[in-house]
Amino acid sequence: MHDMDRVRRFIITLIVATIVLTSVAAFATPLSAGAGNATTTAAVTPPTARASNVSTTAVKTTPIVRAAGWHIQTADSAGDVGMYTSLQLTTSGWPAISYFDAGNNGDLKYAYKSPTGWHNQVVDSAGYVGEYTSLALTSTGWPAISYYDVTNGDLKYTYKDASGWYIQVVDSGGDVGWDTSLQLTSAGWPAISYYDYTNHDLKYTYKDAGGWHPETVESGGYCQMASLQLTSTGWPAISYYDANNGTLKYAYKSPTGWHIQVVDSTGDVGQSSSLQLTPAGWPAISYYDYTNRDLKYAYKDAGGWHIQTADSGDVGSFTSLQLTPTGWPAISYYDYTNNNLKYTYKDALGWHIQVVDSTGGVGAYTSLQLTPTGWPAISYLDFMNNDLKYAYKSAS
Repeated sequence: MHDMDRVRRFIITLIVATIVLTSVAAFATPLSAGAGNATTTAAVTPPTARASNVSTTAVKTTPIVRAAGWHIQTADSAGDVGMYTSLQLTTSGWPAISYFDAGNNGDLKYAYKSPTGWHNQVVDSAGYVGEYTSLALTSTGWPAISYYDVTNGDLKYTYKDASGWYIQVVDSGGDVGWDTSLQLTSAGWPAISYYDYTNHDLKYTYKDAGGWHPETVESGGYCQMASLQLTSTGWPAISYYDANNGTLKYAYKSPTGWHIQVVDSTGDVGQSSSLQLTPAGWPAISYYDYTNRDLKYAYKDAGGWHIQTADSGDVGSFTSLQLTPTGWPAISYYDYTNNNLKYTYKDALGWHIQVVDSTGGVGAYTSLQLTPTGWPAISYLDFMNNDLKYAYKSAS
């Protein structure tokens, strides 16, 4: 299993190649259930007991439909682009995306749209860089990105202002910087969660006037695929996958230190986690159930953790979660069975599932944002054409 950890980054790349082959074959043969598209791990120790006060619910979903109102655009088609996408929307609603150019360049790239169309920039080309990107926008709309430098095994951070891009090495202590997740504090300082491969640690670092301050959240647990949020008072909260035990975990920090909970341990669960916090500070997480090939959703309230199946049928990898203005969950994700990009949202009637894009083979590396009025927008990879794509929904 530990060997799987070393090659996980390469497995993710090979997943896309496998998906392409499956998609090509699908034009000649009927679609069939796939073997999964996420890293397979064998638990080396018995699963840890789930956190107390957990209720598990199988949710009845509405029939899948090809939804009207979605608009699809190609944001970049220059070579093999579109892996590790991370989407943000400006205050005026324009999309901005960080992503990886996996072709001959191996560069970190940034795309944004304006009234004149899409604009693409190479941000960092010093070696093979730009995997595991995570994008945030400052209060004035400038981009900031955390990412992994493959050549040097470093965690890097870049931001832009009127003078151009500035690049920093954040952590170079071993092979670090996998699975980055970036947030900005209310004062604009960056905070990043990431995976330290050398020590198999989940790490967190933040910057202030004194520089970068790295911390170890959980040590030696092969704690991967993390997603970071900050509370209203600036404390970090992280969802992640414990590959040793095949469990979904949640960590948060308070004045007394880090606190870790097991959210779900039924089978091999927790890959592709995506975390959001409610206005009251309660965590909500979308993630992939590898054992059952399902998309799952967990949220916590005063009664404990509550777990639901949002979609089933070899679906649910590459999840990205947002909460609507009224607090309902919305999730973008990949349907391996049909090689589609899907979107689901919940309301008082239950889960509603939509196929967003089914042209060829699409839907890996999804990143979801919602407009202030609740309309979804998604960046993702078109792996049949090796393009970066963007989809948004409107009333027409």
